[in-house]
Amino acid sequence: MTTARDLMIVAVDVASSQPVEQGDLSLALAGGEMIDLLDAEDIRLDGDHIVPSSRRAIADRLLDEAAASLAREAPYESIGDWLWRRGRDLSAAYLSVLEAEGHLTHQRRRWMPFRTSRTVLVDTPARRQASNRWASNEPVLASLAAAIGIRDERTGDSPGVADDAVATVLAAVGDALQELAAERQRRAVEEAAADNIRRGE
Repeated sequence: MTTARDLMIVAVDVASSQPVEQGDLSLALAGGEMIDLLDAEDIRLDGDHIVPSSRRAIADRLLDEAAASLAREAPYESIGDWLWRRGRDLSAAYLSVLEAEGHLTHQRRRWMPFRTSRTVLVDTPARRQASNRWASNEPVLASLAAAIGIRDERTGDSPGVADDAVATVLAAVGDALQELAAERQRRAVEEAAADNIRRGE
């Protein structure tokens, strides 16, 4: 399993109590992919740019797609640009793959037969691994989860992220999420102003 898959499983697991914006989740999933690529030495960072190593096949399909999407000639892509490009609809892609692999199922509520079904996790080794990583407060998973509001604050004794490159990626994810929040706020203000005009206010 990968960091992005573990994050997706955690997000589904807590969705009923702490809903996550899909755009936020997609950016965080892309950040998780980048951290796994760093860990596997498939990429390195040159400042805020991503420098890929020699292309090799990766067993995880979505992580292999992430590696394949990297710009392989200078000037290399910035972390932020790649997060936005790779993150587009990424949460839907992970949801689809996890469902196809049998990690997720849809459950209808008996007392609301006309409502849409909800996505629930199947008890699989992948779910148990993600749950164990989550329960142990593993720094990377905990940081990505906190960034998208799944965990409001880290506990005081939580270990920090020691790797500078990983910390750089996490900071870039945070910047992208702030940019997305600002864009949502701008659109909300514009829509409210348009509504006022339509009402003649």
